[in-house]
Amino acid sequence: MSATPRTRRRTWRLVTGTVSLAAVGALVAAMPAGAHGKPGHGGGHDHGKPGHGHGRTVDVQLLSFNDLHGNLEPPAGSSGQVTEDQHDGTTKAIDAGGAEYLATSLRTARKGNPYSVTAAAGDMVGASPLLSGLFHDEPTIEALNKMKLDVAGVGNHEFDEGRAELNRLQKGGCHPEDGCYTKGRKFKGADFPYLAANVTDEKTGKPILKPYTVWKKNGVKIGFIGVTLEGTPDIVSAEGVKGLKFHDEVETVNKYARELERKGVKSIVALIHEGGAPASKSYNYDCDSSGAGDGVSGPIVDIAKGITPKVDALVTGHTHEAYVCTIPDPAGKPRTVTSASSFGKLYTDTTLTYDRKTKDIVRTSVSSANHVVTRTQPKAKDITRLISDWNELAAPIAAQPVGHISGDLPGRGATTPESPLGDVIADAQLAHAKSLDDTAVLALMNPGGIRSDLVYKASGSEGDGVVTYGEAFTVQPFSNTVNLVTLTGEQLVTALKQQVSGGNEASPKILQVSEGLTYTLDYTKSGADRVVADTIRLNGEPIDPAASYRVAMNSFLAGGGDGFAALGEGTDPLVGADDLAAFNDYLTATTSADNPLDPPKADRITIVK
Repeated sequence: MSATPRTRRRTWRLVTGTVSLAAVGALVAAMPAGAHGKPGHGGGHDHGKPGHGHGRTVDVQLLSFNDLHGNLEPPAGSSGQVTEDQHDGTTKAIDAGGAEYLATSLRTARKGNPYSVTAAAGDMVGASPLLSGLFHDEPTIEALNKMKLDVAGVGNHEFDEGRAELNRLQKGGCHPEDGCYTKGRKFKGADFPYLAANVTDEKTGKPILKPYTVWKKNGVKIGFIGVTLEGTPDIVSAEGVKGLKFHDEVETVNKYARELERKGVKSIVALIHEGGAPASKSYNYDCDSSGAGDGVSGPIVDIAKGITPKVDALVTGHTHEAYVCTIPDPAGKPRTVTSASSFGKLYTDTTLTYDRKTKDIVRTSVSSANHVVTRTQPKAKDITRLISDWNELAAPIAAQPVGHISGDLPGRGATTPESPLGDVIADAQLAHAKSLDDTAVLALMNPGGIRSDLVYKASGSEGDGVVTYGEAFTVQPFSNTVNLVTLTGEQLVTALKQQVSGGNEASPKILQVSEGLTYTLDYTKSGADRVVADTIRLNGEPIDPAASYRVAMNSFLAGGGDGFAALGEGTDPLVGADDLAAFNDYLTATTSADNPLDPPKADRITIVK
């Protein structure tokens, strides 16, 4: 997902008080997986049917997931739930996710399937909670190794720390600045190949990682091509993609599908870190139902329609949605396109029937369904030990209290364009900006940079309502700075209109605003007209197009990220502190156990539908 991806927070900036990461290093079955799920599309084969090694056809099990984002522990609040359609027409929220449970789900699903391959469609790392992010996502790579992930395509977040760090995650080695985290132990890197077919070196024109890989077993061969969205440079810091070129997804997949076919590989799966939005938020929604407005929309539809029929299935991601849909290929033949939500809450189980004679997938026999990673099943003990070991290293930093809240602050899990947590983050950035320059009047925060909710219920022993450093880090895991720039009123209005126009028209990115800015967002209109210009007020006064305003925002937005070119035109820049430090300082200064922060009403933007 779109975010505020700067180089992941340097460990020395993570420290509060006198605790340092170096010091930390020195301290050194209930429901079975797959019980929830809709019937497989296409029929023809039972989902758990064992593959046949000696007949003409072999059922190959493809297990897949996407957008884990380093969520080794179960995500908190609504970020850790999936919605399930019930037979009576109601919906049910199910707690889901956590690497201990994901590992169990995958291992259970593989039983009785001698031909099983596990793949991921990007964003395994990046925008991670503190348990993984503090250690540059080494814990997540180690967990994925234990889960026996066979192959992963890159996503935009794999580039948060740049090409060199991505190579380190693949090949191993201690971090160049922070070193090794435990004495005598060297990070070994990923056991699985990362694929980056559409990411090339600007100078050589060659892919920076393998463009594809071929999974083989007993004569069965399936090729995997991995691509990230072509627009990755628009949602990653310039430093993270320096020296790289990102190419068209369709053209790239088609190119390497031809190459694989020339090598005798006719069964192909594309791992695409781009996605869509199904008509329903329920993971078991029938995406292929024929009702009005049903189905899936978004970038993946045109991509799927353009990818050569040589590709037999598409595993997608990026939008954090759950769907198993059929989208016709260019020849009009049905083809399965899947996505398994995010944060390890779901996995997809797809049956690919492989014909030994043609060496291709029998497309009419493909069946697929998403399954909930329930928290009622046993935990995988080896993942529990891994999490415990890394938690022991992180605990001195993670457990530090930084503030108090009186109720849940929905952020990532909010169901409205403006979120209570977004308002608080914007207020915190404005407060920090005012401490640097008392002429600051406004702060803007991009929604993709808010990675979680703040939940009232205690996650550990800190007590209800206590916000810990680890929880705050999970909300804002990027090392952005709070920047202050001068914008004209005209530029400010243009930026607000860019939320719903241009590259953001199909999928609006509604900026979170500090107290004092109000306006109406009218969804009955289209494009830039959705922002009702004559309703924009700052402290009750209309915006003067010719006047100058000092506006705070994170460094990602100040660089024009997320399609906000107008924000990149600011003048007289002033760089402040780390955005997480600003957030924590605000909570510490304005809240206490006796005076917790009440969740804002999130009514600064009036929504018309």
